[in-house]
Amino acid sequence: MIRSATPLLAMAALAIAAPAHASEGAAATPAWVMLAYLVSGILFILALRGLSSPASSRQGNMYGMVGMAIAVVTTLVSHPPSFERLVDDGAGDVAFAAAIDWTQMGFVLAAIGLGAVIGIVTARRIAMTSMPQLVAAFHSLVGLAAVLVAAAAFLNPGAFGILGADGLISPVSRVEMGLGSAIGAITFSGSVIAFLKLNGNMSGTPILLPARHVINLGTLLAIIALTGYFTIDQSPWIFWTITILAFVIGFLLIIPIGGADMPVVVSMLNSYSGWAAAAMGFTLQNSAMIITGALVGSSGAILSYIMCKAMNRSFISVIAGGFGAEASAGGDAAKVDRPWKRGSAEDAAYMMKQAESVIIIPGYGMAVAQAQHALREMADLLKKEGVSVKYAIHPVAGRMPGHMNVLLAEANVPYDEVFELEDINSEFAQADVAFIIGANDVVNPAAKTDKSSPIYGMPVFDVDKAKTVFFIKRSMGGVGYAGVDNDVFYMDQTMMLLADAKKMCEDIVKALAH
Repeated sequence: MIRSATPLLAMAALAIAAPAHASEGAAATPAWVMLAYLVSGILFILALRGLSSPASSRQGNMYGMVGMAIAVVTTLVSHPPSFERLVDDGAGDVAFAAAIDWTQMGFVLAAIGLGAVIGIVTARRIAMTSMPQLVAAFHSLVGLAAVLVAAAAFLNPGAFGILGADGLISPVSRVEMGLGSAIGAITFSGSVIAFLKLNGNMSGTPILLPARHVINLGTLLAIIALTGYFTIDQSPWIFWTITILAFVIGFLLIIPIGGADMPVVVSMLNSYSGWAAAAMGFTLQNSAMIITGALVGSSGAILSYIMCKAMNRSFISVIAGGFGAEASAGGDAAKVDRPWKRGSAEDAAYMMKQAESVIIIPGYGMAVAQAQHALREMADLLKKEGVSVKYAIHPVAGRMPGHMNVLLAEANVPYDEVFELEDINSEFAQADVAFIIGANDVVNPAAKTDKSSPIYGMPVFDVDKAKTVFFIKRSMGGVGYAGVDNDVFYMDQTMMLLADAKKMCEDIVKALAH
């Protein structure tokens, strides 16, 4: 969360103070200001480090909040909204002197207060299952803020101190301005589509436009070419064309991406928002924004790489086509009638109570059903019976990186019971029960055996090696986001628990209690 909010807060606060650069310039920045920004940067690094683990996430958030508070206060104190007025020194000489514009300062403080209220209310009311949508919304605001800052700098370059001796915007500033606006616009429109898909307002199925690769490549090349031309001609039509094309390409890049790729999309947009903030930091000549944007951009890029590696996908292939786009057309057609066994809550309760070890694999279906609390209650009852219970989290489970970790943390699942794929996959061969709740593609053995499958090569959990498998899903009619049938459904040791995930867990809890 702090990685998404940091560039937005920095951009909003620092953009307001930008007019001070015209009179002071970057070289005149006081040493204490640079030191304060350095401290903020260090705190942001500590925040990212803390957020890498659920156990230290609270401390990481605190570091981030303190760092942002220092950056905002430093900016307001060192570059308050001001205006120039004539001052008589008493000796008959009149000169211009800067004075704080308290009216504008009031607007700034009011905006900060309004944003704080909105943030507090949103944080208290938002459901943990809706966290991916909230993150996508944050990214869209960061992108929009970058576009607005770039537009303000283009329309009033004198206030930003980016005019050259010839009265034109310096070529370097034009590149920064064009890139910042383009990346921000892509982030905004792409995040809007991601939000709509995650929130259910738009189908998660890939929307494939004719000749989409040609259109996307042509639009991106046009943006690059216009940005280059912008350095020799600062005509308004060039800047606004870059911005409009970037808005368009943001939509075009995300609509062909299906639901299974949403974790990568969220982390990718997170990276984009950071680079947009860094580009605007150069335009504003503000080191805090450059540091913050670079941290967010690089961490988001690394996370995107990790997610793509977890899916055995290249970043380019995700952006170009969308995971499962081709499979969605034929995935259901490949599904055939095969025998399967149906189980009940009583069956699951009895067999898990007799087991020595149970490994739980949660997925997006658990999030949709909001079953995490009932699941934790079920696990607690099993542990009272002496059963070893562990949770296995796939890197791409859910709709954003860490989605399952957040939901389990909300249900007070102990951190030491939650394991990543590479840490627990070898234990399925010794597990008595693999309990799958709302996951599909991440347990599909086709990823290991079927070279024609769209998920081939993606690391998956070896649930097929467990002695018994319980698989909760609503019905046998649906398949995962990749559109691929799952052989686990039909294994001899598998019992399908067809019901809403929350209700099934609650029924198992009742059966365990008796």
